[in-house]
Amino acid sequence: MKYGVVAFPSKKLQDLANSYRKRYDPHYSLITPHMTVKGVFEASDEEIETLSTQIGEVVKRHKPFSLQTSRVSSFSPVTNAIYFKVEPTPELLELHKDLHSDVLGAEAEYAFVPHITIAQKMASGEHDDIFGQLKMVGVDHEEIIDRLHLLYQLEDGSWTVYETFRLSGAGE
Repeated sequence: MKYGVVAFPSKKLQDLANSYRKRYDPHYSLITPHMTVKGVFEASDEEIETLSTQIGEVVKRHKPFSLQTSRVSSFSPVTNAIYFKVEPTPELLELHKDLHSDVLGAEAEYAFVPHITIAQKMASGEHDDIFGQLKMVGVDHEEIIDRLHLLYQLEDGSWTVYETFRLSGAGE
């Protein structure tokens, strides 16, 4: 089964992201707006129990962090995805690093670019037009994230919460 670890932003930021996603993101109905902290990985039912415990131990060592969206950006020309850029704070980078330790599945597949996707899988012309519009609108939002969620993918492609972990900093 496929799993991933994400942070869900506040309803206010989710509503803003969804105002674009419902038009420009074919994954709109499959998952709530989120910031991926540990990308998709596979695990058996037995393995996920152990991994879930280990993720819980890692998360306990970290305090809540600030999620700041500062602008609209794009992964073009690699992919035609548009996103709210999340500032990579030291706390967020350290949390990402710890979730990719040897015990939890080694290094991330891609460089960590914290973001919340708002549009993807568009033709190049559409991407350029939409990106130009959204860059002018921009986004300026800050909030505190105090929990992470281990998600799993259902057979229909949608994602749902397997377990929620509170960032407490208690394990320091």
